[in-house]
Amino acid sequence: MRTSQLFVMITLVGGLAACGESASLKVADGTGPSPQLPQPNKTLLPTINIAPATGWPQGAKPVAATGTQVAAFAENLDHPRWLYVLPNGDILVAETNAPPKPDDGKGVKGWVMKKVMGRAGAGVPSPNRITLLRDKDHDGVAETRTVFLQNLNSPFGMTLVGNDLYVADTDRLLRFHYETGDTVIKAQPIKVLDLPGGTLNHHWTKNVIASKDGSKLYVTVGSNSNVAEHGMDKEEGRAAIWEIDRTTGNQRIFASGLRNPNGMDWEPKSGALWTAVNERDEIGSDLVPDYITSVKDGGFYGWPYSYYGQHVDVRVDPQNPQLVAKAIAPDYAVGPHTASLGLTFAEGSKLPAPFTQGAFIGQHGSWNRKPHSGYKVIFVPFNAGKPAGPPVDVLTGFLNDEEQAMGRPVGVVIDRQGDLLVADDVGNKVWRVSAVK
Repeated sequence: MRTSQLFVMITLVGGLAACGESASLKVADGTGPSPQLPQPNKTLLPTINIAPATGWPQGAKPVAATGTQVAAFAENLDHPRWLYVLPNGDILVAETNAPPKPDDGKGVKGWVMKKVMGRAGAGVPSPNRITLLRDKDHDGVAETRTVFLQNLNSPFGMTLVGNDLYVADTDRLLRFHYETGDTVIKAQPIKVLDLPGGTLNHHWTKNVIASKDGSKLYVTVGSNSNVAEHGMDKEEGRAAIWEIDRTTGNQRIFASGLRNPNGMDWEPKSGALWTAVNERDEIGSDLVPDYITSVKDGGFYGWPYSYYGQHVDVRVDPQNPQLVAKAIAPDYAVGPHTASLGLTFAEGSKLPAPFTQGAFIGQHGSWNRKPHSGYKVIFVPFNAGKPAGPPVDVLTGFLNDEEQAMGRPVGVVIDRQGDLLVADDVGNKVWRVSAVK
């Protein structure tokens, strides 16, 4: 390595907390159905503002909203990111992290980003397993814990259709036979189909849910870059939600132009598919808002050519005006750089008002914004199948007074008791939010 390169790297990593610009708007300004979208602010160095991961001190926990309380449902997990509730009430937890992806970390920028993600708590090896948690006596604490599935490859999404349990690894969709009450599955999986992966696998998480009738599966596949800087040939099948026919195995792109979709759920009133999407980075602390949106069959949502509808991103070369003209604006912004990942609707929730009709969103937290955004769980109220009002904080307090991350919320689900469960991949816990009795 040349001395000049080494100097740049040392300077970048040593000055992480000082890089880039600062927000001129509040997070609330980039939230709602019509967020403010200022002019891009592209700096020589990207804004890097890491909340170093520390974990929770003994006895500490997040702050719950008025009328609710929070306690640990399970502790001492290993990077829990995603949750699934089985019909008998058992909880599946994907303990997972990024797979090796050597081609995603090349060059000075790649080296720096590895250091950035390491400080944020994302640099540990993936446990590559799914753990089963059981609260048989319904006291709000899981007393049974078993390794349900292991030797996976950065697993994330899970869904059950009949006796078929589907697991989305980073590079393939798998099917396992499941019987009610199973606490471990040892049988070999059946591969349903391959998913985009490989040594360049920028957004590695793949989520999966089933249609209400169980005939179709929907899989999220994030982009392989920030704004297609590796070329569109590296984005084949990415930045999209796939639809898979369970009977034939045929797959098609259901919706595209979604930079990094993660959470998915069916809105109870309209029956529409909704997703939570991470938008692009490196054009300022105020751009671009992450969002939740209903997903239209055949819809194109802009990435990489435009954001929030038809706002052109001039960094992308070549441009595609024809696609930009078709870009659909999202339904609801949830703040710039909040890293909104988890999404579940309140159907079945026994939390008090205002948490009765709407969507819970797990916000993993920013690295590309000053000051920080996200690092909490929010609730977006709905009416008649659409967002109706500003978001309400559900869980806060994930950052300490020194702006260090004691925890980072990811997946969110409503359990069979009507409580909200939250996966915390830095705190290594699953939190349970319930109504105050």
